[in-house]
Amino acid sequence: MNRFTMFRLFFTVLISTVLVHSTLIAADAKDEKWVSLFNGKDLTGWKTHPDDKAKWEVVDGMIVGTGPVGHLYSEKGDFKNFRYKLEVSISDKGNSGQYFRTKFSQGFPKSNEGLEAQINSSGGDKVRTGSLYNVKDCLIYEQLVKPDTFFTQEVLADGDHVVIKVNDKITVDTKLTGDKAKILEGHLAIQQHDPGSTVKIKKIEVIELP
Repeated sequence: MNRFTMFRLFFTVLISTVLVHSTLIAADAKDEKWVSLFNGKDLTGWKTHPDDKAKWEVVDGMIVGTGPVGHLYSEKGDFKNFRYKLEVSISDKGNSGQYFRTKFSQGFPKSNEGLEAQINSSGGDKVRTGSLYNVKDCLIYEQLVKPDTFFTQEVLADGDHVVIKVNDKITVDTKLTGDKAKILEGHLAIQQHDPGSTVKIKKIEVIELP
C-alpha cells in the first residue's frame, strides 16, 4: 500500500468517525425534551405549605404570587439531577427565588434544606437575579433584567455541579462544597418573598438527567 492510499484510508476513517460522533451528539440533543410543569390553567402538580400565607393563583395563563412569605412546591419531591427553567418576571422592589432540591417547609427553607437561584431586579436585597444564593463567589450584584420584564432563568444541577443561566447567559458555574454539597434531592419551588412583591411565571420546564 503506497503512501497516497494510506493517507486516503486514514482520512476516510477520520471523517467517518467525526460524522458518527456528530450524529450521536445531535441525537442526544434531540432526545433532551423540555417537560412542562405548568398547564397554563391551574396549579395541578403544585402545592403549598398549609401554614404559609402567600397567595398563588393563575391569572391570564400565568402563575401569580402575592402576599406574605410562602413557596409554591412541586408535588414531586425527589428531583436530583436536572435542568429547570422558568419564564418569569418580578415586580419593582420585589424579590423571589427559584428553589431546587429543597425541603417542603413553612416560610423560608433553611440554608441547608435547599438551593436557590435568586430572582430580584431592584429589591432591598442587593443580591440580584442570576445568583446562587448564600454561596460565596456565586453572587451577582448587577441588574441583569429590569423589573416587570419577563426573562428566562435556567438551573442545571448535576451532582455537585450547578450552572445558572439568565436569558441563556451563564451567571454561575460552580461546584458545591460543604453542607451545600449534601443537598442532593428535593422539590422544585418558587418563592413569594413579601407583601411588596409580585412574581409572575409563564412557563416552568424541566429535563431530568441521569
